[in-house]
Amino acid sequence: MAKIIEVHIEKCMGCHSCEFACAVAHSSSKNMDKIIQSGEKPGNRISVESFGMKAVPVNCRHCEEAACILACPTGAVHRDGPGEPVIVDVERCIGCRMCVQACPFGVMTMTPDGKSALKCDLCIERLEAGKEPACVTACITGALEFIDEEDANRQKRLKVAEQMVAAQQTGDETI
Repeated sequence: MAKIIEVHIEKCMGCHSCEFACAVAHSSSKNMDKIIQSGEKPGNRISVESFGMKAVPVNCRHCEEAACILACPTGAVHRDGPGEPVIVDVERCIGCRMCVQACPFGVMTMTPDGKSALKCDLCIERLEAGKEPACVTACITGALEFIDEEDANRQKRLKVAEQMVAAQQTGDETI
């Protein structure tokens, strides 16, 4: 069963801890002091955007039929198997930016040096070590949750069912 990062917009306070943790997790040293000392710019793979009075964490959706994969002429943007995250092989990436243009969510970017595509990989190294993605771990409000996709869908169905029952009890049929 595939796992996804579920975003709970109502819980996000716009602290950008997820962006910071992502950048550290994808640095060569995995240590903030060393990143500063070396001048490394690892780049974050999640962005907190403002819309009105809301802060909204936006990250790769790891689409089933990912436009970024279809647009990549070298196969650098790929997934290792069904249900696996969409990842970028920096050795094969030619920096053409086709994936960046193809992404309907605007979450594909380029590395700070502009040589390779950059995107969320669900912290694949952390997953292999039995950990959750860094952004999820760093989120102090629980706005980001790493959960099975079917569990997420079940929670949504239960919420709709609850709203329907409440509407029926109050005589409101607008749901």
